[in-house]
This record gives sequence, C-alpha cells and structure tokens, in this order.
Amino acid sequence: MSGSRKTERVDCLGLGIMPIDLLFSVDRYPAAGSKIDGLALCIQGGGPVPNVMIGLRRLGHTTCLITAIGDDPTGQFGLEDLAHEGVDHRFVIQKSGTSDTASGFVEVGSGRRTLVLNRDIRITARDLKTSRYPIPRIVHLDGRDLSACLRLARWGKRVGAKITFDVGSIRNDVSPIFGLVDHLVVADSYALGFTAARTAEHAIEKLSRLCPGTIVVTEGVKGSVGCENGIIVRRPAFKVKNVDATGAGDAFHTGYLYGLLHGFDLGDRLEFGAAVAALKCTRMGARAGIPTLAEVRRFMKGRPAVYA
Repeated sequence: MSGSRKTERVDCLGLGIMPIDLLFSVDRYPAAGSKIDGLALCIQGGGPVPNVMIGLRRLGHTTCLITAIGDDPTGQFGLEDLAHEGVDHRFVIQKSGTSDTASGFVEVGSGRRTLVLNRDIRITARDLKTSRYPIPRIVHLDGRDLSACLRLARWGKRVGAKITFDVGSIRNDVSPIFGLVDHLVVADSYALGFTAARTAEHAIEKLSRLCPGTIVVTEGVKGSVGCENGIIVRRPAFKVKNVDATGAGDAFHTGYLYGLLHGFDLGDRLEFGAAVAALKCTRMGARAGIPTLAEVRRFMKGRPAVYA
C-alpha cells in the first residue's frame, strides 16, 4: 500500500493479540500428573484478529493488522507469517518482552482442544497512531487490550467504518465497548456466561440492551443465531470430518465479514461464516484450514450436509 492516510483505503483494519500456537495432537487427554506421547506437533501463527486478517486475504480482500510483539524469534515468526499471507503489517508494535504464545492439546477423533495462553506485552491507547492508518471499511477487534480497542473503535466511527467485535470467552470485562459495536459476534460460551441466559436467543435479548447493532451467537455444531433490526435468524452448521476446532470461531468471523463487505443479508452472512468455519475444521491449526474463495464456493456448490 502507498499514499497518505487521507486517500489510502483498506477493507479491514484489525487490532488484537497474535500468539504463536503450539498444538500437540494426542489420542486422549492426559490425566493429571501423567505423561503421554504426542502424535504430531503443529506450530502456526494464531490470534482471533490476525486469523481473520489472513482469512479475508485468502478470500480476496485487503487487510491491515495492529498488534504487539516482543523482541524475540517468536515475534519475528509472526511477522513473517503476516508478510507471507499479504497482510499489511506496517503498524505492528515491537516492545521489549516475550511475544504471546499459546500451547495446547488437540484430541484426535473428537477434534476437542484445550489451550493455555501466555501474555507478556500489551497495547495501550497511547500506542495507536490513528493519523497514519489507512481508512478501513471495517474495524475488527478482540477486546483484549480494551483501552486501545475503545480508541480505535471511536476513530473508526469517525471515519465511517463498521465496528465488528469478537468475544470467545469471559476474561476481561469488554462490555464498555458494546455501545460502539455495529456487529457483535460472540461464542455461546461467552454469551450464556456473561448474560446468565439459558438460550442464545435470550442472551441476544440481554446483549441488545448494551449493543445497538447486529448481534450473533455461534453455537458450534448447533449453528448460529443472530438478530438484526429486531428479526431473529438461525442457520445450521455444516457437517465435516472434524480434525481440529481451533480457530473455528475466527473462521466464522472471516466468512461473516466477507458477507458484510459484499452486502449479504444476515442469513447469508451466517451461512457463509458456517462454510468457512467448517472447512477450517478439516485441518490442524487455526490458519492451515482457512479456505480460499474458490474452495468455499466449491464446498457450497456440493450442497454439504448440515447438523440437525
């Protein structure tokens, strides 16, 4: 990309953590205090927002990432991965410390996984240089560094961007940003836990008191449900051989944002997100299975089965 910020454009500008994922395939989860042999090791870049930036690139869109890395080989690995995928990484912030790392187990057969994240560095609102950023159509956030996310969301609103937000689990309180969000897409583990609701629909009703925009709750193999302009829409999940569910939510966001960029209605956004997520689950790691646009179209043309 080139040119001044006043004329430079990008389809999606993201801000979020970028851990490197170390995923061990195991035939069963180890009992506490035991030792087992791994079947395979997958080392890939990760993080909800970076995964979406790469996913949108594979679907043909321009993306730019703001994240923080340490002054170590892990951070350099992450940068090289972004460059290889064509993500604009000019605004990645390097700090003294250890880059984010996530490690975990993936159970062969079920695809279930457990992850542990280590974070040593943070992005603050003062780290952001909004006068330098290209004007985005979408600003995508994960809320981990909330003060920075709030500042970027307010800036995004001023320049006419849609603000999209990803929450997968309850960690830090991210609700202060909900009033700025145009599309809140969250996992059921977050939605039900945060609202104390028993159903996704009830959780959406409660979240709508905080977020004026479109609200979507993903429910794994149960599909997804969303509400836009007061209308509830539900779509099923597609059946595939589940190798690894790591990053499935990120892949859903990728498809959802693709639909948003192309003017899809809510139902089609949910369906396209489900297709991208399903294809991701057929391969190990959060990024390896993120499909190209041709792969998604071929998958959808085959009329894939869905979960009941």
